[in-house]
Amino acid sequence: MSMTVIKPGLLATLQDTGRQGYGKYGIITAGVMDGYAYRLANRLVGNEGEHAVLEIAWSGLAVEFHDDRWIAITGGDLSPLIDGVKVPMWRPVLVKAGRVLSFHQPAAGCRAYMSISGGFDVPKVMGSLSTYLRAGIGGYAGRALKQGDTLHAHPSRLAVDSSERILHVDDYGGFLTAKWSVSASGYDLTGQDAVVRVLNGRQFDDFNDDSQQALFRERFTVTPQSDRMGFRLSGPPLTLRQAKEYVSEPVALGTVQVPSDGQPIILMADRQTLGGYPKIAQVASVDIPLIAQLPPGGSIRFAEISLAEAERLYAARARELRMLEAIIKHKLKEW
Repeated sequence: MSMTVIKPGLLATLQDTGRQGYGKYGIITAGVMDGYAYRLANRLVGNEGEHAVLEIAWSGLAVEFHDDRWIAITGGDLSPLIDGVKVPMWRPVLVKAGRVLSFHQPAAGCRAYMSISGGFDVPKVMGSLSTYLRAGIGGYAGRALKQGDTLHAHPSRLAVDSSERILHVDDYGGFLTAKWSVSASGYDLTGQDAVVRVLNGRQFDDFNDDSQQALFRERFTVTPQSDRMGFRLSGPPLTLRQAKEYVSEPVALGTVQVPSDGQPIILMADRQTLGGYPKIAQVASVDIPLIAQLPPGGSIRFAEISLAEAERLYAARARELRMLEAIIKHKLKEW
């Protein structure tokens, strides 16, 4: 199977869950920004394990399929069309050979994920298929997709013959979709006043009382300078009780650092391995997908929770995903 990029869009890369265990060598984790959408995208096309998916930021990507293939689109709604027909999300979709899938104006969220049955056929680098853009490794030639690129996939895990018992055909015949879908309940895609739950960071007590209160009282806005490395926020300046020098130490996905200008940065998938700015907060892992889907101009309000609550939320999300995966697996067995 193969498909060719007709238009590359703003930023489309191949990503999985990233490179683990190489931080001591200065190699970042990378990987998908929205792990919830990633995991369900793979399961919807029968992929088990950590297959690469296309992470599509904003809009503009268009690809032509050269044979029939099952795909699934999850995450943000970037108005996907196949030959001009709206494509349902969060369900298996059988795209026919010669058809063009394109992404357009974001309707909700800003990052979509496209999986393909069998998984994309690209080599692993340091145990991962993810694209590390700054180093130029992984994914498709270590870079974002360009016009004319041809992506190949492993043999499909799902049969491509149709059955009216489990499928319905759209009016134009360019693709088929499963009758069922999963609910996109993992996050809110409104982009306004998203409530992000955080724990106090290692240096929370180093910030003055007004800054501690402002963190949980005021609204922060995502700036256009945000990217896969970090989301830069604009809001009331957060200041230390007194100037201090900090030793650089490891940082994690969702660490909230505050540089000298007082404007916080939420570290994301392409974050550096070490950070020397004071860390005022740590985002609970269940809310990372919510942040990943915020566009520039989107707003955040932070809510303080305990470690015990963060662990409870993590366990609940894990149970939810396992249940959804079991249901999807059962549905696919019917085929």
